Amino acid sequence: MEITSPVFQNNNFLPEKYTCDGPNINPPLKISNIPSNTKSLVLIVDDPDANNWTHWVVLNIPPNTFEILENSIPFNAIEGINSWGNSSYQGPCPPSGTHRYFFKLFAIDTVLDFSSSATIDQISTAIKNHLITKTEIITKYSKK
Repeated sequence: MEITSPVFQNNNFLPEKYTCDGPNINPPLKISNIPSNTKSLVLIVDDPDANNWTHWVVLNIPPNTFEILENSIPFNAIEGINSWGNSSYQGPCPPSGTHRYFFKLFAIDTVLDFSSSATIDQISTAIKNHLITKTEIITKYSKK
C-alpha cells in the first residue's frame, strides 16, 4: 500500500496553502495498492515534533478510495477528534522551527464503530488488533 500527494514529495515541504498560514485545507492524497482484504482505511496526520499533536483523523474510509481530494473527505468517511478538540483538518502551524508531519494510512480488516467524537486514543487502540498494513508520507513545514 502506498500514500502519495501531487502537491508534496516525501520529506519535502508542504505548500503554505495547506497550513495555518494559508487557507488551511487538507492537501490532496493518492492511495494505491490497497490489500484486497481491507474493510476500511484510517488516516492519521500528526506532528511527532510536538508530542504527536494530531492534526487530522479520518476513519472508515472505504477500501475502494484511491484519492482524497483537496479540502474534502471521502464519501461515508468520518473525521475523528484532533488535538484542538475538533472533527476537522487543522494544518501545520509550528510555534517555531521546522516540524515534520506524518500522514499515516492504515488498512484494517473491519469498519470501526465510532462517531465523529472518537478520539485518537480510542481509534489507535481499536485498529491495533485489526491492522493489515500501514504506510506513510512525511512532509515538513516552518511557520512564516
